[in-house]
Amino acid sequence: MTRKLFGTDGIRGLANVEPMTAATALRVGMAAGKMFMRGNHRHRVVIGKDTRLSGYMLEPAMAAGFTAMGMDVVLVGPMPTPAVAMLTRSLRADIGVMISASHNLYSDNGIKLFGPDGYKLSDDMEAEIESLIDGNFDGELAGSAELGRAKRLDDAEGRYIEFVKNTFPRGMRLDGLRIAIDCANGAAYKVAPTALWELGAEVIPLGVDPNGFNINKGCGSTSTALMQNAVRTHGADLGIALDGDADRVLIADEMGELLDGDQLMAMVAESWHRADRLRGGGIVATVMSNMGLEHYLGGLGLDLIRTQVGDRYVVEYMRREDFNIGGEQSGHIILNDYNTTGDGLIAALEVLAVLIRGDKPASEAGRKFTPLPQLLENVRFNGATPMENDKVKLVIQQGEARLGRDGRLLIRKSGTEPLIRVMAEGADEGLIQEIVADIVDAMENCA
Repeated sequence: MTRKLFGTDGIRGLANVEPMTAATALRVGMAAGKMFMRGNHRHRVVIGKDTRLSGYMLEPAMAAGFTAMGMDVVLVGPMPTPAVAMLTRSLRADIGVMISASHNLYSDNGIKLFGPDGYKLSDDMEAEIESLIDGNFDGELAGSAELGRAKRLDDAEGRYIEFVKNTFPRGMRLDGLRIAIDCANGAAYKVAPTALWELGAEVIPLGVDPNGFNINKGCGSTSTALMQNAVRTHGADLGIALDGDADRVLIADEMGELLDGDQLMAMVAESWHRADRLRGGGIVATVMSNMGLEHYLGGLGLDLIRTQVGDRYVVEYMRREDFNIGGEQSGHIILNDYNTTGDGLIAALEVLAVLIRGDKPASEAGRKFTPLPQLLENVRFNGATPMENDKVKLVIQQGEARLGRDGRLLIRKSGTEPLIRVMAEGADEGLIQEIVADIVDAMENCA
């Protein structure tokens, strides 16, 4: 079955415009409820959200869909995506829902679904839900006495904070460390600073004043200057930037210089490898990860396995082949010894644990390799995909020939936005700039 509503990370779009309307959210809840009503037990769904205004519209719509099918709803309010995954397992729920558009601005929203095991649903399961959305629910709705009930879980924040703290090495503390953390005015604005403070850190909180409109706006992991400047201004030992739903993280060293997801994975992978904790003989990343990471891991005798873009595909490979570290250059870090999805706060704590054990500053310990020059440009399109144009195809072929074996070219359609992502990587920075410019120009002028 094919999927039309679901992209690489659930359903996403402009709020109050199809498919991100209350009407569609209602039917997604009904369809998912129908699919996960299995057995005679009292069924339960956990629903979390981030801080964007449209969450007030989508949350009750989804709750109505589930209760109409006879499923009880547990509302946890603004909570990180990984917290919803954890709570779905912890509360023995049949399904988990996160209402968020991740790193996008407030005007967008999205729906992510988790199975009872806390993992995101497979492509096939999402396609099955899509096939049910437009169907007829007559005769399948719960009877008047079997309707579900909705209630709020008052201690959701505390449960997640304790869960996160328990991933930190026993006996290790953050005492004496000054940490700037930017919560992107998003879902982690309460839990992330609290967890760090309870572990002993002096916390400089940023992006912790959500108003429904400012999520990811000039802050967070997609706009790290705020966090980097705070590190320099306050003399912090480390800076942490989460995105709107806190499933990704980027870190700045004590100089305010940024460490991306590739460097963070390299740090943790080397540490776990030396401690004989690393499973799978390497890590799992996507086609976007830098070739420098691949070369560095090779020097340790480890493999870099690449999947298509999307943390769900990284997780699927990790589960199938028994790897315990994976992620994306953008900051999705999956440590499945701890959680079933990317968890920005847990990943940041693991990096801090590596630094404390090594007794080295992040500027020294956090740069495991020199990245090859890599350039990514986005081309917005309406209607036909520029990649299908013959002139564009020719320019791409020419670019691949010019790069040869010393680099690589990756052209792909975004799974969440109407964008074509054009990425080139190689030893010659000037050459990759020329190649990307030629391809972008061809795409923008192919109409």
